[in-house]
Amino acid sequence: MTDDAAPEPRTQRERMLAGELYLADDPELAMLARRAVRLADAHHRASVSGDEDEAREVLSELLGHLGDGAVVRAPILVDYGENIRIGARTFVNYHLTALDVAAITIGEDCQIGPNVQLLTPTHPIDPRLRREKYEAALPIVLGDNVWLGGGVIVCPGVTIGDNTVVGAGSVVTRDLPPDVVAVGNPARVLREITP
Repeated sequence: MTDDAAPEPRTQRERMLAGELYLADDPELAMLARRAVRLADAHHRASVSGDEDEAREVLSELLGHLGDGAVVRAPILVDYGENIRIGARTFVNYHLTALDVAAITIGEDCQIGPNVQLLTPTHPIDPRLRREKYEAALPIVLGDNVWLGGGVIVCPGVTIGDNTVVGAGSVVTRDLPPDVVAVGNPARVLREITP
């Protein structure tokens, strides 16, 4: 901790979940991260062996919520897993990286392409705090029926509205409204989706 910081009664995990600066190398957080790695590996192994029931059971233990009929293809890479909610009937393709230092909420009926990255962590601009290994995070929210093309990166604090489509390889740095197609780096609205 910095020399000028007052004693902190809260744990680093409590600070992390509150969206405040915290130290990621905290022993409790390291234990939770190891748990997530073990469960993600078990999910991958069950998927490879073709045991769909076991794969779903392990995934349900890893994630904070897994909706009915949701499918997540292995491998999935997470920080903790417990801060991720996936809605019913959502399909997640191979190699999702979901760094859930803050909450990640994926709505119902979403389509998540391969190699998508949902990145909640942030790091201080102040070099002193960065050197001291402080970080923070901002939540990510995907509404219902969102489609993220392959390789999309969603940055910390972003909300994507219902029915929105984000083109492959786009980098979403700001909120996107519902019912639009967005592409590019940074992602910009190309057009509205109308019936």
